[in-house]
Amino acid sequence: MSAASEIVFDHVGKIFERAGEPELEAIRDLSFSVKRGELVIILGKTGCGKSTTFNLLSGLLRPSSGSVRVQGHDPFAEFEWFRGKISIVFQNDRLMPWRTAIENVALGLELNKMPRTERLDLAESWLKRLGLDGHAKDYPHALSGGMRQRVSIARAFAVRPDILLCDEPFSALDEVTGNALRSELVELLRETQATSIFITHSIEEALRLGSRVLVFERPARIAYEASLDPSMNQATREGVRADILRVLAGELAA
Repeated sequence: MSAASEIVFDHVGKIFERAGEPELEAIRDLSFSVKRGELVIILGKTGCGKSTTFNLLSGLLRPSSGSVRVQGHDPFAEFEWFRGKISIVFQNDRLMPWRTAIENVALGLELNKMPRTERLDLAESWLKRLGLDGHAKDYPHALSGGMRQRVSIARAFAVRPDILLCDEPFSALDEVTGNALRSELVELLRETQATSIFITHSIEEALRLGSRVLVFERPARIAYEASLDPSMNQATREGVRADILRVLAGELAA
């Protein structure tokens, strides 16, 4: 757990109490860290605790045991401290339908009390950067799915976050649009040097995007971990793919 780590999970457990039913253990003794500027992929089957991990990171849940620290702070107990430091890109764009594209991008800047002219100028520059020049005054219903997700990404980056959390942001898009946005996201992360955690069900997406992949099993704990390097040869990459498939099939021990 290096001092340079932006995110640290230290023996984290999360149990949900359910009225009249047995407790649900979502996370068990989960420990990992993410270094500054790293893009870590969390991969696993539905119900393995990925979303619970995501909610602990974003300060929406408190762990039942262990600790979660982001930049040395507790995201649940110090929720307000993280304003402007963490951005989230969801599977669905979650745009406000009554706001134009530029107003949606400017939302975080508005919440951070940036003056109107300055925030709209910055929002417009991000729309141009994401290929949406000329669509600033369009409402979400007038935009395609890919365009709406570009607005969502522009909104996330406009506040210049230290940390970007991505919850399957391209799973609802067609393959061509999804591939284009994946490439753009990686470029933006490299340029801004934001630390990122990316949740996905897709092995191909994990191998394409990440610098490291963590494969979860249920309740959430790391069953397999691999570093990913763009210079990896095909045989090594196929070996990682095969290992991930065996883990997901329950054939490879942690």
